[in-house]
Formats: sequence, C-alpha cells, structure tokens
Amino acid sequence: MSPRTGTAPLSLADVVWRRAGEQPDGLALVELRDTGDDLTVSWHELVDLADRTATVLTGLGVGPGQTVVAALPNSADLVTVSLALLRIGAVVCPVLPSLREHELGHVLRRSGAHVLVVPESFRGRGHPGEVIAMAEAGLAPGLRHLLIAPGHSPAPSATVPATHRLAACVAAARPAGASARPAGASPHDVAHLLFTSGTTGEPKGVPHRMDTLNRAALLTADRLGLTSRDRVHIAAPMAHHSGFLYGMWLSLLLGSAQIVQPTWNAERALRAFREWGGTFMQGSTPFLLDLVDAVEAGATAPAALRTFVITGASVPRALLARARARLGVRVCAAWGSTETCMATLSAPEDEAESVAVTDGRPLEGVRLRVTDDSGAELGAGCEGHLEMTGPLVFDGYLGRDDQTAEAFTPDGWYRTGDLAVLEPSGYLRITGRAKDVINRGGEKIPVGTVEQLLAAHPSVRESALVAMPDPRLGERACLFVALYPGKSLRLSDVQEFLDGHRVTKHYWPERVEVVGALPRNPAGKVQKFLLRDRLRREFTPHPKGAQFSAD
Repeated sequence: MSPRTGTAPLSLADVVWRRAGEQPDGLALVELRDTGDDLTVSWHELVDLADRTATVLTGLGVGPGQTVVAALPNSADLVTVSLALLRIGAVVCPVLPSLREHELGHVLRRSGAHVLVVPESFRGRGHPGEVIAMAEAGLAPGLRHLLIAPGHSPAPSATVPATHRLAACVAAARPAGASARPAGASPHDVAHLLFTSGTTGEPKGVPHRMDTLNRAALLTADRLGLTSRDRVHIAAPMAHHSGFLYGMWLSLLLGSAQIVQPTWNAERALRAFREWGGTFMQGSTPFLLDLVDAVEAGATAPAALRTFVITGASVPRALLARARARLGVRVCAAWGSTETCMATLSAPEDEAESVAVTDGRPLEGVRLRVTDDSGAELGAGCEGHLEMTGPLVFDGYLGRDDQTAEAFTPDGWYRTGDLAVLEPSGYLRITGRAKDVINRGGEKIPVGTVEQLLAAHPSVRESALVAMPDPRLGERACLFVALYPGKSLRLSDVQEFLDGHRVTKHYWPERVEVVGALPRNPAGKVQKFLLRDRLRREFTPHPKGAQFSAD
C-alpha cells in the first residue's frame, strides 16, 4: 500500500499488525519524558500492548461500534488504547485531559460511552476523583468503568464507575487468540469520534469513517512527500485532528516512527529533534513561533526537521521568513476543520509568497465554492461563504439531525462557516469567520488582513482583532496584542504603522489592549469569543456614542 494511491483498502489495524510481522524490532513510537529516559516501543511491542488492551476492553463489555472516551495527554497509552479499539471494531473518542466535569459529562452522555480512560493525574489534577464525583452527581449516567493510566492509582472499586488500573490489567491480560478476536473495524465503519471546540455553541460530535481518515492522511502524505522513512513529531493535542490524524494515524499508516510529546515545551522539543530526528510536524502558530524564538535565543536548530504544516490561522509573513532562516524548514499552509479533515494544503516547493497569503490548494477530490448571502456561487477573487464537498467531509453530527441539516446546503455542500476567496490560481484564502466579522457602521473590516500586517510589527509577538460594542456604529475594532520582551505599543503606534502600509482609516483599530498572551484552545486557535466577552462586560454607552476616535 503506497501513499501515492490516495486510498487504503485495509483497516488501520490490519496495516499495523502486518507491519509488526514484517519489522518486529523497528522503532514505532517514542514517548518523551521530562526526566530524559524516553520510552521507546517497537512495532512488535506496540501490537502486543494493543492486543492485551483489547482483551481488557472486551472484558469490560466493549464491542464493535461502541465508543470509548480517552481523556489522555499525548502518550503511548493513548496510541495503544486507540489501536486496541480499532482492533475490536469499536470507536475511539479522544478528548483533552483538561476538560472538566461539565464538558466531559457532555461528551460521555452524547457519545453513550460506558468506559472512560483518564490519567491518574495530569498537571496537578486528580482525574479519578473528579470523575467519580461527576458520576455521583449524575453527570455521566451511562459510565460503568474507569480505566486509570499510568502508574499507581486507587485500588479497584466496585462503585459506579468501577475503577481499574490500566497498566496492571494490561500486564495480566493475554492477547485473544485469532479465533476469539473480533473481526475489527471495516474501512467503511465509523472508527473515530471528535467533538468540536464549542466556541460557537454546544460541542458537537463529529464521527469519521476509517476510510475517510485513511484517505485524508494519505492525500496529505502525497502532497508533502512523506514516507515510512520520516519521523513524525507530535506535540499538537491528539484530541484534535492535528495530533491524532496528522500525527498518530499518519505515522501508523505510513509505517514511520512517531515521537509523542505529552506537554509542549519548545526547548524539550528541540532536544527531541536532535535525539530522535523528527522530520515532520504539524501544529498551530504558537508551536512554530516558540521554536523560532528558542533558536533565536541560542538553542540549536533542528537539523532533521524538513516540513512544518501550520494550521488554525494564516501564516504571518514575518514568522514564515524567520522560520526558514532560523530553522531551515519549509512551512506549508493548510485549512481544514473537525468536520472536513485537512482540505487544502500547500506543498513544500510552493513559493514563500503563496504560502504566506493563501491557505493552500485543494487536495485530490476536494471541491470548494464561495457563495454570497443568498447562496449564489461567486467567481474567483470574490469574498463569500466557503462551502465544501468531497471524500473528506463527515456525514453528519452525532445524534443531531437538526444541526446536520443546518450545516449542509440543499445540494449537499458543507457550510464551513468561514469567509474566503478562491484565487484564480486555485489557491484558497481564508479571510475570516462568518461570525468573526467586524461591521463598523456597515463597513466590514478585513480582520485577517490587518492581523497579517501587524504580525510584521517589530513589537508584536501575536495579535487578535475583535469587535467591541459601539452605540453609534454598532461595532468598532479592538486590538489585543502580546508584545516581545521590553517592547511597548500605543494606539498611535499601531495606526501609524497601518497608515504606512496604506491601510484605509476605517480598518484601523480604535483601541489597543496589551496582554501577556492571547487565550487559545489546546489546538492553538485563538478564542476570540473570550476577548469579545471581556469587551462586552466592560462596555458602558457613551452619552454621545463614539468612545474612540478614528473618524
């Protein structure tokens, strides 16, 4: 099976188990440890652990088509649990370990999972105690079993949920014989369930079939030229496509080693690049920015790293130039979503200017169109609502036919919620979110354009332009900005900078708020709704309307 085919006729479990038979001692996985004694796992060891974990899960009543929620950090445990579920034919639902009772309870209820896997502790939280308290409060009525990983954990309990030590259970288990083992997931079965971030409402469950995930990973590998000889560094959360699909799944499908980083730290990542030779990484802007900052501060550049795919936002031109100069890496821009996987992607050989101003071009089979408010298709170069169809789009939200109907057009195209321009060259340029537009007295401000320009300001480390209420114009623009150490920035500085770039006065921010860092979700996406909420709480109507002067 070659990445060049664009399809994968076998299930991922079949591919991995076959590779373990062919290359039993080959390196499959490295889990980074802060102590330096990194865990290494061969292909034979990986499938043995997954087989034993599958025995444990079937013993808890998990069968084909059932969902198990794994609230684990990036880890070997998450990889083996995921493989075990695919071996059974069950559905893996990875979620962030940072989720608290409210969000986790929603995922458990919506998914119908009766088995949950959590760490004993992560970043100072005692997850088992929280889950048991949540269950006692009735927030997870279907939860029956709690698997706790890694290390020592509370003694097994007969309470609901019953607690079990994952490591001890796996060590005691025997792999099921061939005759007793479930058939496993078909390539056409649902294998993966993700929940949206919920930035615009209740988190929605997004199921994906195995063949969709296989195709998405292989099309990406084809565009980037990735093979089994690559090593994939996974720092983006595996509770999102960036880490799960374009990290773990991609590695397993290609047969390349994966280097798993549980918590992000740029210095630790750079040391891992030196020690384990990672060649590919995908993540949001902060990952790349932190690597560049660390190297500029004196750390050794990652010699083996060839390709970095940046997602979640357009690539600031200044950062792109710094990354190429300091890291020697080819940065590729991409666009996608939980519902669509990665739909557009630039190639390593693309011109730097194209990468900086677009979000790549469609992968094979992906069809895009841009429409106006009435649904009429617009021509190249026109901004409008981005819609998509093709082999990477999900079928519909879990248990929410109403939300599914709202998400698709009458002729079956997915409404992405993004505003975009399709360039005559075929490249896509995301210009904003339909719900992230600043409408200043009827004049819509191109948020992405202003943010892109400000990324080149010598004082600006990162910025976000958001709408603030105004009684006269409806909305005005407020710039939240994080600065480089020792730098300062006034509103007049921002306006002078934009004036120098000949940006129309109506697009200038009318307020600047300096913050230590922009709020981001674990996938790296700026949570602008938190910034807008802050401005709404502070808003008091001015007796004459206008509170800031840019007119």
